Amino acid sequence: MQRPAEVRPIRRVAINALSALALVLVSTGHATFAQTLTRVDAAMRKQVVEAAIREMNDRYVFPDQAKQLEQVLRQKLAAKAYDGDDLADAKAFAARLTQDIQASTRDKHIRVRHSDTVLPPMRERDPTPAEIEDMRKRGAALNFGLERIERLRFNIGYLDLRGFQPAAFAGHKIAAAMTLLSDTNALIIDLRQNGGGDPATVQLISSYLFDVPTHLNNMYYRDGDRTTQAWTHGWVPGERFGQAKPVYVLTARRTFSAAEEFSYNLKNLKRATLVGETTGGGAHPGGMRRLNDHFAMFVSNGRAINPISKTNWEGVGVEPDVKVDAADALRVARLDILRKLDTSKEDDAYRKQLAEHIAEVEKDGKHK
Repeated sequence: MQRPAEVRPIRRVAINALSALALVLVSTGHATFAQTLTRVDAAMRKQVVEAAIREMNDRYVFPDQAKQLEQVLRQKLAAKAYDGDDLADAKAFAARLTQDIQASTRDKHIRVRHSDTVLPPMRERDPTPAEIEDMRKRGAALNFGLERIERLRFNIGYLDLRGFQPAAFAGHKIAAAMTLLSDTNALIIDLRQNGGGDPATVQLISSYLFDVPTHLNNMYYRDGDRTTQAWTHGWVPGERFGQAKPVYVLTARRTFSAAEEFSYNLKNLKRATLVGETTGGGAHPGGMRRLNDHFAMFVSNGRAINPISKTNWEGVGVEPDVKVDAADALRVARLDILRKLDTSKEDDAYRKQLAEHIAEVEKDGKHK
């Protein structure tokens, strides 16, 4: 079945997104430069604030909020709010500026980062093959976010997913994982330690949970005043789990960004039961922007628009269907699945084993 011609899926160029992330990785020792800086004077702090104002006005998804932020930050500059000795430490200054920007915009994606070493210049070119391979190796060291794939007792599938790493890198592992889980009776996808990632990977994994192309999400971007759509793929490598069997998604307060999109999409489509805590509340995509040699800033240039709710989870998070402490979410989800298993065609021995297992999970929640 072909997707309608006028519809285009969400695409974030994963390689470019990771290239922008290199601005942050520099500060953690992944690159070295001769000049280092850990303390900043008042003049540099003002320079960074002015650069942040400029980037927000040029790129932020809500221009009116960017103007309001400019007023707030200029008032702080006039009051010399960033001149104190307590902000001479570069990381402390970055944290304070982040706090002030988030307080004004209520956008949790926006962050100012400091690098001890000189940041590379912003580049419009694509990464080199060597850079792409280095990015792939970093993802491979984390198994592209697929932390654990398991078949629990009574044929319950479990996927512990720690990140939506770029589909260009992770696609083959996702296909293998979803094929292994395709014949389970129910599927639990654990996003309690998932901070987000590539929307194309949200689209890919979601495609295994539906039998027909399904509209997942829309993204509006200020650049070009354009809106794109994300649909499940009409074809996927490997085997689908399908849409007839139950899916549970585990969430926590730290579940964020693309992990929230995945949860929000499935909740609105009534394709999954969410169990756990309300998520972090970040629905605005964007990228890192270089402010000067030692500071960079994530600027949100788009916003999600769910085709069902006509809004998103920014600032409020995704509310679970079953609210429990994140630490107890897996046990609660397993119990709900076990209690709903159809035993009408099973013998007494099976039913006895199931009852005993339910009692075990009720007691301690250990994997059996």
